[in-house]
Amino acid sequence: MRLLRLRQFLFLSLTAVFMLPVLAVMASWLSMGQADGAARQILLEMAQTVLPDYLGTTLLLSALVGLGVVAVGLSCAAAVTLFDFSGRRFFEWALLLPLAMPAYVVAYAYTDFLQFSGPFQTMVRELTGWQGRVFPEVRNLGGAAWVFIFSLYPYVYLLARTALSERAVHLMEAARLLGAPMRRRVLEIALPLARPAVAAGTALALMETLADFGVSSYFGIQTFTAGIYKAWLSMDNRLAAAQLATMLLMMVALLLFLERRSRQKLRFAASRGARAGSMDARPLKLTGRPLLLAWLLCGVPVLAGFVLPVLFMLRPLMADWSVLSWGSFLGWAWNSVRLGLLSAVLAVALALVLAFSVRRRPDAPTRWAVQLAGLGYAVPGAVIVVGLLLPVGWLQARWPETGAGYLMTATAFGLVWAYLVRFGAVALQSVQSGYARIPVSFDDSARMLGSGEWGLLKRVHWPLLKRSTAGALLLVFVDVMKELPATLVLRPFNSDTLAVVAYQLARDERLGEAALPSLALVLVGLIPVIILSRTLRSNPA
Repeated sequence: MRLLRLRQFLFLSLTAVFMLPVLAVMASWLSMGQADGAARQILLEMAQTVLPDYLGTTLLLSALVGLGVVAVGLSCAAAVTLFDFSGRRFFEWALLLPLAMPAYVVAYAYTDFLQFSGPFQTMVRELTGWQGRVFPEVRNLGGAAWVFIFSLYPYVYLLARTALSERAVHLMEAARLLGAPMRRRVLEIALPLARPAVAAGTALALMETLADFGVSSYFGIQTFTAGIYKAWLSMDNRLAAAQLATMLLMMVALLLFLERRSRQKLRFAASRGARAGSMDARPLKLTGRPLLLAWLLCGVPVLAGFVLPVLFMLRPLMADWSVLSWGSFLGWAWNSVRLGLLSAVLAVALALVLAFSVRRRPDAPTRWAVQLAGLGYAVPGAVIVVGLLLPVGWLQARWPETGAGYLMTATAFGLVWAYLVRFGAVALQSVQSGYARIPVSFDDSARMLGSGEWGLLKRVHWPLLKRSTAGALLLVFVDVMKELPATLVLRPFNSDTLAVVAYQLARDERLGEAALPSLALVLVGLIPVIILSRTLRSNPA
């Protein structure tokens, strides 16, 4: 009994570690009554000045990105699913390539090529003799929306493609036999089937938009995430940063709720027997103008979200290799790989502990605790940073001898903790998906043969979870390599990562030097994209 209580205490303590940043941010409202007059005055001034801008800009950016990812992702998913045309197999996997591109890398690439002093406008001025601006300014709200749309549309594309491929072709064939024209078949049959998947993909894209710091900071856009860092680092006001973080967290919680609701409705588009039926349903063959339109619909997102940014970044490298510092680059790459591997191993280990606990004791408290621990991926990095530093500042002010501030900011401890909170949910979902494929009868058989819990995990579960844990390691590793907001604040001295260096070089207008670390991040991001595309090809819906 004592051992069981100890295990429950450790399990709840582990869950609390994941939830501490969110709890600390929410608890900041309790300190409003004790806040000094200066802090309250800053909050009032923010409410009268910058807060409306933060809210308006964030909502407008979210609306533009939401409409854009739906238009691009759904049209591409419908094209490759409902129609058959030359190049369709290529576009099925090529449309996933922008998943490998961090949004802030795309922003650097377009800025370098299209800015006033960039090669595009310089070439046009030399050819035409025009001395003014040829292309409008990129670093604004419209440019940020463009970057997010073509970086995040694969969320909608992937989910909508899965939903459409399961039943839409068969039902559209049935509608055709009943005499329905193509326009009606698409608008009244196919698109309603994909509606829950589109809503879920849009919610995921908007959560990434709200969590972004690199694009909004580089473009000078007044979003909540940029405001949090400004309040913390420029104004040196933790309370104001915590209040802004709470508002951002509430917006993300609303999107998370809508995403879960949409995911629950996916069963209407994915019922059993989707392949059943005597009719030989095939996608409609396209030729002539419809074929050109399909190429345009699928080709523009691939060009805008992957091909052009890569070419824009390769240009300065090919023009002048002397801007590269390979010694520094190897140091940045080693820091990124080291943090990625350490965080991935710890995240998978903790995910195994949590998933195994739910497997052995599937009671309500355990399931609720694991679900709370799995919400970290929806929490923006800025909120995690504020949530970690608030209690550390409180401890450091009251008990300086603890050295909590040094441990959190001068070592990798705080950074790895932030990674575990942010990306532990990725590992947990992968491990739980692996457990879902292991019958419970295996556990009963092992217990009847006298196997203990450690033997059950080692001899029965682990051999069947190797693929899931390997996938979890890869996903967490790639996410940590690309993470920017938490790394920018919590990294130890002299331990810059590829993401931080790319951001700092781009901010200093040294875009040629920022190309190499940015391209390295793209190459790392290509690994899960390639695996995902191969999985979809080997297991067609």
